[in-house]
Amino acid sequence: MTRETLKTRILVVEDENNLRHMLRVMLQKLDYAVEEAADGREALQKALKGNYDFILSDIRMPVMDGPEFLRQASDAGVAATIIMMSAYGTVDTAIECMKLGAYDYISKPFKNDEIQLVLKKAEERLHLTAENRRLKEAMHREFSFANIVSSNPRMGEIFSLVEKVSDYKTTVLILGESGTGKELIARAIHYNSGRTNAEFVAVNCGAIPESLLESELFGHVRGSFTDASADKAGLFEQADGGTLFLDEIGEMPLSLQAKILRVLQEGEIRRVGATSPQRIDVRVISATSRDLEQDVREGRFREDLFFRLNVFTIKLPPLRERLEDVPLLVAHFLAKHGEKLGRPGVECAPQVLKEFMAYGWPGNVRELENAIERGLILCAGDLLTIDCLPDSIRSSSPAPWFPADTLSIKRAGEMMERDFIRRALEKTGGNRTHAARLLEISHRALLYKLKEYGME
Repeated sequence: MTRETLKTRILVVEDENNLRHMLRVMLQKLDYAVEEAADGREALQKALKGNYDFILSDIRMPVMDGPEFLRQASDAGVAATIIMMSAYGTVDTAIECMKLGAYDYISKPFKNDEIQLVLKKAEERLHLTAENRRLKEAMHREFSFANIVSSNPRMGEIFSLVEKVSDYKTTVLILGESGTGKELIARAIHYNSGRTNAEFVAVNCGAIPESLLESELFGHVRGSFTDASADKAGLFEQADGGTLFLDEIGEMPLSLQAKILRVLQEGEIRRVGATSPQRIDVRVISATSRDLEQDVREGRFREDLFFRLNVFTIKLPPLRERLEDVPLLVAHFLAKHGEKLGRPGVECAPQVLKEFMAYGWPGNVRELENAIERGLILCAGDLLTIDCLPDSIRSSSPAPWFPADTLSIKRAGEMMERDFIRRALEKTGGNRTHAARLLEISHRALLYKLKEYGME
């Protein structure tokens, strides 16, 4: 690639030879690569063949004038930023050109500094547009299903549910313990939907004081309270056309629950202090680690809001119930954080993986990711060793099969069965007949339990 191809490319469209030449010399001194056209028709032909960054075009020209060039360039999909020039321009002409797609307008006679300033502004806009596009592409990659790592059948079913619900405006309630990836699933729904080009806005309902949460969600008008010195849009307005993710919805105060219900029913919000509502188009996804049904029975959560949120439910399993995903997640996080921390190629020692498989992961996938990141910072060589793990994970006592805070005999029994089956299969190299003998159950019973626990 030559130095010339790396320069910003500009097409100057001007019917006056002297002015066109002057512009070329001036722009070349500013290190732009410049080409010329004498009228709109020649400019259109060149614009369709060449890959220009900017086009400086006169308005009044023979053969094809500036406005007509703009129309045809726009219809033909010319991507270059077009800036108009005219000695005869009026405000109306400028407005017409802007409506037709021009980025800016310069009146003749102009100073060199004026053109330089307009081009610099246009370059900044071009860079911002490219950066936004890059970030959106990165977000698509980040939250595609390919990046939600799992081989667990239950997670496979969840991916299928996400695909089915993504393109509908249906409210989704995501249930799961802290750290299971509820926001990751919410983002996957958004970025695989038709709302992907609009905002995904996330708010933790338990992290904002009750006195501020209403203003944060709905916005406020100037003077509505002491510190309201100006109008402010809320998160619902910010997410208009996109998705609002209400994390930890179970922590929302009862006083605000009725207002959330109204938004879901009416599609309207009212800023704090406003006299009239405004329409919005927002897809609401909520999540909680609480038992909302229990909260409804105990009067901590509105039953009508629960039913509105619970139209489509996705329940994420904790990591201890999909331990087969641990090696996959370890490899994924080693690659992800290894690249970020400048530690590519670090591998996990077998003893570390054994500790990971024996640990109960009360913090779920988030805790595993944090442990990997911490380990990469601490380990000296290309092997993640036991010394790099947090004390809680490398404790000599094995973690229980179930959360320490559970009192459910049924759930504890299920967790114990899963662990015994997993260990029997590991010991027999996956031979189900031999594993059934070790477990002292029939082969048929083992097959039933494998299906029931999603361990097939």
